[in-house]
Amino acid sequence: MTTTSAPNPATPRTSRRIATISLVIIAALVAAFFVFASLYTDFLWFDQLGFSRVLTTQWIGAAVMFVVGFLGMAVPLFVVIQLAYRLRPVYVRLSSQLDRYQEVIEPLRRLAMWGMPIFFGIFAGFAAAGNWETVWLWFNGGATGAVDPEFGVDTGFYLFAMPFYSILLAFVSAVILLCLIVTALVSYLYGSVRIGQGELRISKPARIQLAVLAGLYLLVQAASLWLDRFKTLVTEEDRITGAAYTGANATIPGLAILAILAALVAILFFVTAIIGRWRFPLAATALLIVAALVVGIGYPWVVTTFQVRPNQNSLQAEYYQRNIDGTKEAYGVNDLEVTPFKAVTDAAAGQLREDAETTASIRILDPSIISPTVQQLEQFRGYYQFQNTLDVDRYEIDGKTQDTVVAIRELDVSRLGDSNNWNNRTAVYTHGYGLVVAAGNQRTSEGEPVFLERGIPSSGFLTDSEKFEPRVYFGETSPLYSIVGAPEGTDPVEIDYPRGQDGANETKTTFDGDGGPSIGNTFNKLLYALKFQEAEILFSDLVNDDSQILYDRDPVDRVQKAAPYLTLDSDPYPSVVDGEIVWIVDGYTTSATYPYSTGVNLPDAIADSNTPTPSFALNNINYIRNSVKATVNAYDGSVTLYAWDEEDPILKAWENVYPTTIEPVSEMSADLMSHVRYPTDLFKVQREILGVYHVDTAGSFAQQDNRWQTPDDPRDPTSLQPPYYLSMQMPGQDSPRFSMFSTFIPASAQGTTSRNVLMGYLAVDSDAGATAGEKSEGYGKMRLLEIDADTTVPGPGQVQNTFNSDPNVVRELNLLQQGESEVKYGNLLTLPVGGGLLYVQPVYVQSSDAGGTQLPLLQKVLVTFGDNVAFEDTLTEALDTIFGGDSGATGGDEEVEPTPGETTPPDEGGTDPGTEEPGTGTGSGAYQDALSAAQEALADREAALKDGDLTAFAEADKRLTDAVTELLALEEAAGE
Repeated sequence: MTTTSAPNPATPRTSRRIATISLVIIAALVAAFFVFASLYTDFLWFDQLGFSRVLTTQWIGAAVMFVVGFLGMAVPLFVVIQLAYRLRPVYVRLSSQLDRYQEVIEPLRRLAMWGMPIFFGIFAGFAAAGNWETVWLWFNGGATGAVDPEFGVDTGFYLFAMPFYSILLAFVSAVILLCLIVTALVSYLYGSVRIGQGELRISKPARIQLAVLAGLYLLVQAASLWLDRFKTLVTEEDRITGAAYTGANATIPGLAILAILAALVAILFFVTAIIGRWRFPLAATALLIVAALVVGIGYPWVVTTFQVRPNQNSLQAEYYQRNIDGTKEAYGVNDLEVTPFKAVTDAAAGQLREDAETTASIRILDPSIISPTVQQLEQFRGYYQFQNTLDVDRYEIDGKTQDTVVAIRELDVSRLGDSNNWNNRTAVYTHGYGLVVAAGNQRTSEGEPVFLERGIPSSGFLTDSEKFEPRVYFGETSPLYSIVGAPEGTDPVEIDYPRGQDGANETKTTFDGDGGPSIGNTFNKLLYALKFQEAEILFSDLVNDDSQILYDRDPVDRVQKAAPYLTLDSDPYPSVVDGEIVWIVDGYTTSATYPYSTGVNLPDAIADSNTPTPSFALNNINYIRNSVKATVNAYDGSVTLYAWDEEDPILKAWENVYPTTIEPVSEMSADLMSHVRYPTDLFKVQREILGVYHVDTAGSFAQQDNRWQTPDDPRDPTSLQPPYYLSMQMPGQDSPRFSMFSTFIPASAQGTTSRNVLMGYLAVDSDAGATAGEKSEGYGKMRLLEIDADTTVPGPGQVQNTFNSDPNVVRELNLLQQGESEVKYGNLLTLPVGGGLLYVQPVYVQSSDAGGTQLPLLQKVLVTFGDNVAFEDTLTEALDTIFGGDSGATGGDEEVEPTPGETTPPDEGGTDPGTEEPGTGTGSGAYQDALSAAQEALADREAALKDGDLTAFAEADKRLTDAVTELLALEEAAGE
């Protein structure tokens, strides 16, 4: 009889093991799916934008370098471990201590032999993957046509090859050193290397392996020392970047000697691998160390101490000149036009006639102050917002170029309040609406901006002149993501703007562009639900077959992802180009390895009172080019890159890495070209460099008696004064150009206060012209007015102090601050007009109640020329006050009545005295009496204001109000 026994049930330990393995597998699958979701949604985003090759290039580059790094570390480690183990002595008597070590290690030997190379290989692979761009740039870089003055090597070597060779030698050095350490460890554990009784015994296989590895390591060090010779041209020495006298005559020859010695010592190690004598290479290694101390440290110290310091200016002159030339070339300021300027300080009647066009276009609206005013007048709904600092642009209106202040009415879903649910913030409130444009040199009689384009729906010169798309789906404050699009015939759900027809309080729309990846299928819904961690994406009925998801909507973020090799300007600005709102973003190619060029800290150079300290991938640079102009369409988010500096060698290399992603500048339309401007951040970097390198000769540089710095902002002494855009005519120009300018004062020694007098005035032509595909000849031309030392021109800080201490100005400011009013100073502009330098500063008044409505209104204009100060209601009046009633200039702050549709109250000053009212006629006795009374009251009120007599001011103001009331009544009667 056969008995069949039942299978034994699984033990609890086996069950736990199965459960653990299952959980690990499930967790790994879930993690893998999340990784896949992230990678695939990235691909969908890039593919929709038309830049999928950028992403795949990054993936391929990183993957290839990971494999190279992994194999480059793992294979040598595995080989040396195997050799050291397999060539161990079979019969050798080990110490009891080593026996115990082997007992512990032997069970794990196989795991260690495979695990150690894999472990270090993974780390090496990630390190190599992080440097894939350096490798690709070296492979695609070329010659620049310029050579360094020390070795005569093309500068392309420093930009592309030297960084690659540095990381290559560092990687190879780390691999060999690790192999040497592991070989020594394995050889010791298994008896190939024995230490005892005062002697060191090494088996022949171990000797060969260790000697060869030591020789290879020294060969790599020899190559590194040879490369260090070239690195001296990008390291600091004696106030400059680059090899100075000591570097050229001691350090560089010393490094060459050490490189040769290291190679000779390496050869001795190879010889030892054959003949087995360690004394020669070890003694040579000791001598190499001594030589490194003598040649690498001692000799340069001797040269510096006994040759350079006693004769510094003469010996360093050649190298200072190299630094001056290299720095100017690297920062693009080598074509600077310097003009000695003996500023006129006496004002005469008619002095500004030749500069009338400049004074007519002075921008009195401060983009950093008027944002609350624009917000109050143009917000319309709480969920709209404007940037705190507006932008400056220019448009051609009626055949004339008009400087403007512009702002986009963007969406802010955080202000939706109780209606801030997923449906509303994702599918209903999806976009901003409209571009607000104000004339930079005009204001209303109330002190408000004069809007040239405004309102919802948009109205103005842009709307009237062409087909205009006002919707803003892509901006600096757009929602995290929006889901848009619907089948044709479906009722729209997106709020377009809060005004409708036939009594409706809103108008709705449906996005019909191509702005984001499709999420019409269930699989894509699932991926994006995982990406944004919101299940509503998967289950909402608002997501349909035609839906798109818009995300990564900030224009800077979009350009950075499309062109990851660029450093982007911190100030993108909106313009209307060919009927569409686009963001214009400047992109820079940078490097920190240009020979003989002084470096700057990019965040510090860019930071000022308008720009907080930004962060960049590469902080310290010594080469920069504005190589790319990029646009981002505010409606559909499309990104276009234009090769602005087609001769830049770094851009050429990147174009080889990422082909077909950059358009030639010839593809730029005329309308886009007319809005391109010289970039702010580049100008800030260049002005910092020119503070030292405005000199041309080594002698001037060595004396350091003519160093300049950017003045602090008079309104914020903790920050630098920002540069400003405006249309002006520099001395030597035949007409005004849209330009950017900054000023210089003497540099202060550490711990001291600088003299706040003007030393230089820097301007750059910022208008690219209006010809399709062709930059204007003057664009980018830098001009420096070097103020004559015999003429004292006050700097911005001194001018602000003069304004604050002038008795007449103080008295009128006190009147403006009566009650709950607060005075805010606008940007202090400096203009070279009338043979001198004119300072202009608008003055705003707003409520001092921080919790209430703050509406900065432009009320006064401060002007100074030489020692003369004026504080008047308009720029024209201020100029006439300074220049004896006849400035000869056309004031730019023309008071303009509010355009139809504005809700601003009428000017309290009423009708301009001296004008004739329609329908009344000059012969109307009652009207003339009332007009005369108004004129007299107005004159009395102004006189009382200047004298600080508040009682007389109130009495005259009442008489003026009564006279204006009577005039209005007479006008109404005449109209009937």
